[in-house]
Amino acid sequence: PQGLSMDASKKVDLKIIIIGALGVGKTSLLHQYVHKTFYEDYRTTLGASILTKVLAVDNTPLKLQIWDTGGQERFRSMVSTFYKGSDGCMLAFDVTDRESFEALDNWRDDFLEKVIPREQDFPMVVLGNKIDLSDRQVPKETASAWCKEKDIPYFEVSAKNNINVAEAFETLAKQALSTYKGIFESYLTDSIKLTPNDKPKQSCC
Repeated sequence: PQGLSMDASKKVDLKIIIIGALGVGKTSLLHQYVHKTFYEDYRTTLGASILTKVLAVDNTPLKLQIWDTGGQERFRSMVSTFYKGSDGCMLAFDVTDRESFEALDNWRDDFLEKVIPREQDFPMVVLGNKIDLSDRQVPKETASAWCKEKDIPYFEVSAKNNINVAEAFETLAKQALSTYKGIFESYLTDSIKLTPNDKPKQSCC
């Protein structure tokens, strides 16, 4: 389909960032998605680490640069310096940890405040991780309702059993790509029509 004159051989680089409270499994989710392995290493992510994944969305080759961030409160100001330039954001919580869910509001607000203010519908998805565990504290309905109110897609995931992980990342990649294309297209059209020709000025005599 015509429309976007982007060279198909030109990969689109998108920066995706995953944020959320300490211990919700952000690193495990990333490793499951990128390396298809369950990473059971409980060391805290200090600052940020970056993994990349190449995939195609709607025939566009994408290179996702996924930033894994530390969830510790004392790293919060450092982590927010990594938000800049993000094309998409994943908010993660642990369904067995009520507090991690209640912290989502703060994480989301902090993120939207730091990202250069653009349209409110910034590409975002929410992941409720650890659905493989039985001691669940956050009902699916509660999380779905929170996401619905904010118009963010919600995924129940398990990094351990690889449930819904790829789907969540691909949904976010799709959103981020269409936002990116929209910005790219409006940038192109803006540079083409330098004179506003919406309605000819009535010359009054």
